[in-house]
Amino acid sequence: MKKVLFIDRDGTLVLEPADYQVDALEKVEFYPLVFQYLSKIAQELDYELVMVTNQDGLGTDAYPEHTFWPAHNAIIKAFRNEGITFVEEIIDRTFPHENKPTRKPGTALLTHFMNGEYDLGNSFVIGDRITDVQLAKNLGAKAIWMVTDPNLGADEISNDARHLQDVIALSSTDWSEIYRFLKTGQRRGQVHRVTRETDVFVRLELDGQGRYNNQTGLGFFDHMLDQLAKHSGANLEIRVKGDLHIDEHHTVEDTAIALGEAFRQAVGDKMGMERYGSCILPMDDCLATAAIDFSGRPWLVWNATYRREKVGQVPTEMFYHFFKSFSDSALCNLNIKAEGENEHHKIEATFKAVAKAIKMAVKRDINSKELPSTKGIL
Repeated sequence: MKKVLFIDRDGTLVLEPADYQVDALEKVEFYPLVFQYLSKIAQELDYELVMVTNQDGLGTDAYPEHTFWPAHNAIIKAFRNEGITFVEEIIDRTFPHENKPTRKPGTALLTHFMNGEYDLGNSFVIGDRITDVQLAKNLGAKAIWMVTDPNLGADEISNDARHLQDVIALSSTDWSEIYRFLKTGQRRGQVHRVTRETDVFVRLELDGQGRYNNQTGLGFFDHMLDQLAKHSGANLEIRVKGDLHIDEHHTVEDTAIALGEAFRQAVGDKMGMERYGSCILPMDDCLATAAIDFSGRPWLVWNATYRREKVGQVPTEMFYHFFKSFSDSALCNLNIKAEGENEHHKIEATFKAVAKAIKMAVKRDINSKELPSTKGIL
């Protein structure tokens, strides 16, 4: 099935002028690096390119066609000269107040892409407006959001609907980063582990933005899992129903097993991956050191002791067990050391250090197909 990149024009391919109308040749300014990296996308990757743009009132006195087409045709020709061809240019001419289904985020002009011939689940809408994210949702695709103001973007998501966060695969204004993201693919892991003691669901997006939604029934444990996501850059969702009426053991252990399996899925064949990562992380009175090797072999070296029996609802003895179970399931070596006076800080610094080590280890060279091992297998 064919995959598509539905690409906005103004603010994405060309910079948007102050009056929001690219109606003269002298107002055409191309987005930085767009030619270099969109040409790589067109030549190296298996996507059809479709331009989808709202042009408010095109053909009316407010925006006459004779001022639009010379600039637009010059834009198209410039891209064609760089080997970038749009199979379609889909232009909606209506005003926002008309609320027409043809206008983004409406899909009325895109129904021929929704007939089952296209792999929309692995297609993307690339644009700078919240309407581009909404269009991706309406198409059943993902969004690459080129939002220029992260604070504004957060407000738009918050005010519009938080479920749009799940649609955004990447937020970036850098075409080189967009190219790397599309070329290397999305490394994901998803595990649903059910026993008589727990029901654990884990969704991991390794190349994410550090978003998290973790609900295990143990507040302090959720806080630590949030740190793991935030500081590794992975998107992480964990939902657990455990036998907390007995104690916390099974919930922590089974979460670690499922999380490790999700990481094992996500790193995949490890081609071009760094494999090794390490971090020395200070946190107030504490210092945590973590090193990781996604070697295909489990091992844990642990050098941390705690004076308190519990932090929050979690027995401190369970943190050794968490990382041991994670290592066994993810098939990685972990070496952890933590020292300090405050047990909360010591544990939190450990999770942050492990997260930063993971971030280093899973980094990839997109131009490398080499396995990081002389053995030829990991």
